[in-house]
Amino acid sequence: MRVPVEDYDLDATLASGQAFGWTLTPDGSWEGVVGGHAIRVRAVPGGIEAEAHPPPADWGWLRHYFQTDVRLEEILATFPQDGPMQASVQGCRGLRLLRQDPWQCLASFILSSTKQIVQIQQICRLLSLRYGEPVRPPWATQGPLHTFPCAERLARCTERELRECKMGFRAPGLLDAARRVALGELDLGRLGTLPLSEARDELCKIRGVGPKIANCVLLFACGFPTAFPVDVWVRRAVRELYFPRRRPTEARLQRFVETHFGPHAGYAQQYLFHHRRAVAARNLPPAS
Repeated sequence: MRVPVEDYDLDATLASGQAFGWTLTPDGSWEGVVGGHAIRVRAVPGGIEAEAHPPPADWGWLRHYFQTDVRLEEILATFPQDGPMQASVQGCRGLRLLRQDPWQCLASFILSSTKQIVQIQQICRLLSLRYGEPVRPPWATQGPLHTFPCAERLARCTERELRECKMGFRAPGLLDAARRVALGELDLGRLGTLPLSEARDELCKIRGVGPKIANCVLLFACGFPTAFPVDVWVRRAVRELYFPRRRPTEARLQRFVETHFGPHAGYAQQYLFHHRRAVAARNLPPAS
């Protein structure tokens, strides 16, 4: 299947810290599992080329996941016209937001606390290997891929079993989330129908989930364009880029991010985050 789309940087999108289930292969393709299908995708002129196993009857779910129908130019036009924001746009042109499964997104970001992207990927991979379902695409050379385990499966685990997947102190939070979803106490499908503040409050009832994790889920999985996750990287970037001569209070910083970046503030945040991380990586001293 070839999905036509312009102005789409697939590599930046899948490596930008919004999803953790993708692996870059030596031939430049990306492998992952979406909606129970093993997927291999790669950028081609004018779009994205995809293989899926089992073969789907309809590809609408893949276009929805990659958000290929979104008009990026219209979103970028809503960003503030200041220097830092426009530098991020120029440095990350084609970066997109995915629309992920809410449960996998929630679980992944619970596991992300104080971890770097490669470590989050390792934990998610262990969790899927142990508790997910195998999918064996014909192109797999390193054994089957695995689905991300559903909430009902993880709800039957003990905290000790989850800790064996190297998630440490994050295990109680993941277990609490899984049990709330499995028991119907948290309806992830309903979140998108609520006002942003109410949806965030619902997620923050989960052990270990604060505004940052909640906003990630609401932005990357539930379609809230103004949800603005603020982590260490984003907080540092906003302070250095927009308040270089003074140190704003946390309340002032929060008011700024809620008002400055417009109706697609979450998209703007992702550009700032990815650009800042890329700049920092280029400035690192060479490994000895």
